Amino acid sequence: MTAELVRGQNHPLSQARLEVRVSAGRPIVAGATLSDEQGRVRGVEWVAHPGAPTLPGLEVSKQAAADHRLAFDLDALPGAVHRVSVLLALPTGAGGPVRFGAVAAPFVAVTGLDGVEVASYTITGLDTESAVVALELYRRQGVWKVRAVGQGYAGGLAELLTDQGLSEARQLAGSINEAVAQGLARSVSAPPPRTADADRSRQAAASAPGPDQPYAAPQGAPGTVPPQSPYDAPGPQGATVPQTGYPGGPVQPDPSVVTQPSVPTGGPVDYSHPGRQAAAPPPPAPTAPPAAPGRPAQPVAGDATGWSMEERLYNQVWGMFEDLARTTAAYRSAVDFADSRMEQELDKVLSDPRSRIGGQGDAAREAAQAKRAGLVDQARAALDRDLAQLAAEAEVVEPALPAAYASWDNPVWHGYRVPMEIPMALRLGDLRLPESENLSIPMLVRLPLERGLWIDSGRAGLDDPLTDSDELRRLAMDTAVAHAARLLAVYPAGEFTVHVIDPAGSGASSLAPLVRSGVLDVPPAAGAAGVGEVLARLTQRVDLVQMAVRGGVADSLPPDLDTAEQLLIVNDFPHGFDDRAVTQLRYLADEGPAVGVHLMMVADREDAAAYGPLLDPLWRSLLRLTPVPDDHLADPWVGHAWTYEPALVPPGSQVLQQVLSQVAAARRSWNR
Repeated sequence: MTAELVRGQNHPLSQARLEVRVSAGRPIVAGATLSDEQGRVRGVEWVAHPGAPTLPGLEVSKQAAADHRLAFDLDALPGAVHRVSVLLALPTGAGGPVRFGAVAAPFVAVTGLDGVEVASYTITGLDTESAVVALELYRRQGVWKVRAVGQGYAGGLAELLTDQGLSEARQLAGSINEAVAQGLARSVSAPPPRTADADRSRQAAASAPGPDQPYAAPQGAPGTVPPQSPYDAPGPQGATVPQTGYPGGPVQPDPSVVTQPSVPTGGPVDYSHPGRQAAAPPPPAPTAPPAAPGRPAQPVAGDATGWSMEERLYNQVWGMFEDLARTTAAYRSAVDFADSRMEQELDKVLSDPRSRIGGQGDAAREAAQAKRAGLVDQARAALDRDLAQLAAEAEVVEPALPAAYASWDNPVWHGYRVPMEIPMALRLGDLRLPESENLSIPMLVRLPLERGLWIDSGRAGLDDPLTDSDELRRLAMDTAVAHAARLLAVYPAGEFTVHVIDPAGSGASSLAPLVRSGVLDVPPAAGAAGVGEVLARLTQRVDLVQMAVRGGVADSLPPDLDTAEQLLIVNDFPHGFDDRAVTQLRYLADEGPAVGVHLMMVADREDAAAYGPLLDPLWRSLLRLTPVPDDHLADPWVGHAWTYEPALVPPGSQVLQQVLSQVAAARRSWNR
């Protein structure tokens, strides 16, 4: 059970390998310092920050972000270390807030590697501070514990580091801010948010619960209490109140007290995200035809804001994702409330010995269970209503999606032509929740890719113990080829290049569409020599581009250098990889995306167990996808575990070969 800490409270840690997860709602800097027994940081080499993110037993994020995952191996820390402090700071010179009092209260949680929370802490009471010590992991009599600190510093990182005894505090704070600024400069900006006027507003039949039916409609209905998210700003009613279990709220309610949500007053359900506001509205989106009285408005493809139909569809898809997350969160919150109230009613009745005589206890139990069932049924009815609205919208949106966003069975692929411009996003699969088995939302990621992909060919986490390992490896490679083909198809001719490493040739059948169509410049590399040659070539490209960009001489790159975005597919890792090749692979995963070199690994993590924790940073840097449906993806907004379904080509379809043939023809014309 999670320990919800208050300032100064501590909690024992039963495991050495941990993660600290941070949610703040706005991009912040996360770091950590190591201290000796006197609480002193001995030097800059004892500080992990975006410019130096890795220390023995510790790894932090390399740039500012709204959500962070810091990795700790307490057993791997130097013996002189007795305390690890987790630091948070607001970026300087980024045009954002300059004090924590102007943003949502940061939420930090200590979790195991499986994601199960050990302890959590919401940092409240901050005002003018721009840096804060969030948590301390400290060793006392050989046992590690975590303490909620929440000590803020108005002087920022320089004052914080000085307070921890670091003589070079001001110089280090400057280098940290510079590293963060560079990271923000090369990050991909989010799409323009929707305006309040253009956000979708769907009509919903609001039921009026009685005094014993406290279930409220989902977020957006007048008078409701929505689940608080680290991304939420105060809504139209002026304030937001968190629900237990949702990070980021200003206070954690007492779990022993059951509060009754406000009763809705009817009217339309506004699904707009409270934080999505725009300074200037883009061109108006299509509007839905007038709805019949008492019926919801008919959905229209592209009814979100944006400067183009592609951007409006992108915003609409992610609006649907947020709507599904919110309405499911409201349903789960209502069920939790019903369960909690039933337990309290039963405890109250059965604690009196007189109620156990004459069947009074049985009657009270039946009444409490009936009341709970009524609340759950009402919550389910509201959820089903919202799911029906989203399903109707999905039926309209899916056929209107461009090729980059569309599934492989969408007719848009039959009219495919090689594009002239790079799209803003790419579809990698679909997402759904257990409560919405028949409704899937496209999973879109921005282009260019900000991180590499790991197609997991292992059986870890799969529910079916009879899954054939060889078949799973083949499916994983088929998934990688489908993703690579989609990337080739959505980029203009000559602006995307694919390399393949297949040391033992085990992926030959899956790679056949890429090889036959001619979209690969060279055949898949085989053997240790082939692995070394490809990795050396791509590593050299990363070095050259980095030096040219940093030196401001990008126009002096060698004329034979391929300036297109590069994708390296690695099959059957670690077969054929020596220590040097592993180091090069980690380098490409860390430094490649910033200069247009992306990694797609097809591997079973257990196969690389012989390398020990050396490869843990590599796996963490990649987005894990599976070749079969699996519920391993979690959103940072409300924490749902989403089931991911890969975007695969339908069996027997020739669409992949047809698309790749057009890509190959366009590449040949471009190279002339």
